[in-house]
Amino acid sequence: MRQWKKAIRVLMGALLIAGGTTAVGPSAQAAVEICDRVGTAKLAGGEIIVQNNRWGADTTQCISADGTGFRITRADHNNPTNGVPAGYPSVYKGCHYGNCSANSGLPLKVSDFGDPRATYDISTPDSGEWNASFDLWFDANPNPSGQNYGAELMIWANHRGRPQPIGSKMGTAWIEGANWDVWIGNIGWNVISYVRQQPTNLLDNVSIKAFTHDAANRGQINGRWYMTSVQAGFEPWVGGTDLAVKRFAFTANGGGGGGGGVGAQKIVNSGSNRCVDVENWGTRDGAALQLWDCSGDTNQRWQPQGEALVNPVSGKCLDVQGGGTANGTRVHLWSCSPGNGAQRWVRDANGKLRNPQSGKCLDAVERGTANGTALQIWDCGGGSQPQQQWRFEN
Repeated sequence: MRQWKKAIRVLMGALLIAGGTTAVGPSAQAAVEICDRVGTAKLAGGEIIVQNNRWGADTTQCISADGTGFRITRADHNNPTNGVPAGYPSVYKGCHYGNCSANSGLPLKVSDFGDPRATYDISTPDSGEWNASFDLWFDANPNPSGQNYGAELMIWANHRGRPQPIGSKMGTAWIEGANWDVWIGNIGWNVISYVRQQPTNLLDNVSIKAFTHDAANRGQINGRWYMTSVQAGFEPWVGGTDLAVKRFAFTANGGGGGGGGVGAQKIVNSGSNRCVDVENWGTRDGAALQLWDCSGDTNQRWQPQGEALVNPVSGKCLDVQGGGTANGTRVHLWSCSPGNGAQRWVRDANGKLRNPQSGKCLDAVERGTANGTALQIWDCGGGSQPQQQWRFEN
C-alpha cells in the first residue's frame, strides 16, 4: 500500500463519478448483492451507504449488505502484501466522491467537534491477509467532489498477516483505553494510521475526537479542515471472504463546540483585527500561539481564571515560554499552574495585556499583522501601540 494508492484511488473515483453501478436496497430486510467494483447501496433509509470499492485489483469481490452492515461473500484476491490492497469494501456516513448519505451531520469542521462517536462491530475469519479499520477523511473543502487531499485517518481495530500501514511507525499513543502504534505517511494527502496493539472485533462508541486530536497534535490534521466521511470496513490483500461488519453507527454530535466554555472569549489584536490562535488546533504543552483570522473556533477561545487565560478545549494556559522575561520571549500553550508568574496577565486601560513577572506586554512579532504572525513579550510601549493592543469579544 504505497505510492500506487493515490493514482488508483483517483482513477476509481473518476469511474464512480462517471457512472459506476449503484444498487439501492428495496428494504432494510432484503439483502443487496453487489459485485460491481464501484457498486453502492443505500441502507437504513439512506442514512448509511455501503460500497464494494474494489480499486486495487482485477480479481472478483462481492458483498452482501443489509441492516447497517455487510459481509464479503467472495474475494479472490492475491495482492502482494507490500503493495496496495484490493480495495476497501465498507459502509459509511457522509460524502464520498459526491455520493452522500442522509442526515449524517457531515461535513463537520474539526474545530467545531462536539463529541463525535462511532461503533464498529465485526466478525473476521482465520484466513487471508487484511486489516479491519475505520477510515476517516478530511479536506479543506467541506464538499469535495472527488479525492480528499487533507488527511486520511485510519483506525486499525484488527489485522491479519503481513500488511502494514502507509509510511513509518512514528510512536505509540494511549487512546480510548488501549495502546496504539502510530504510523505516518503521505501519498498526496496525509495518512495517519492507529494500529491497536491488542486486536479487537469491537470498537464500541469510540471517541473520534480523541484520535483526531492526537493526529492534529502530530501536525497531520488542521483544525480548519472538515471531516467529510466516516467509513468502516476492510482492506483485503489476500482472500477476505467472510469478513463482515455486523453493526456500524456514527453520531456527529458536532457544530456546537465553538463556544469553548462559559465566559470564554476571543482575544482580538487591534492592529490586525486577528485573534490569538493556537496553531493547528494544538492541545499539547508547547503548542505555538499566533495571529489568525477570527473564526470563533475553540482554539481561539480564552477564559479568564484569576489572572490566567485558559483555553477551554485544552485546559491549558497562555504562558511565557520557560518563564522568560527578556524581549522576544515567545508565548505558547502550557499546563496551568497556580501562582505561575509566566501565566499571569493583567489588562490595562490602554488594552495592553501585561505579564507582571516580566513587566512586558503581549506583542505581535515585528508588528506583524498577517496570519501566522508569532506572539511574544516585549517592552510595553507608551500611547498607541497597535501590536500590543487587545480587546475581548464574544
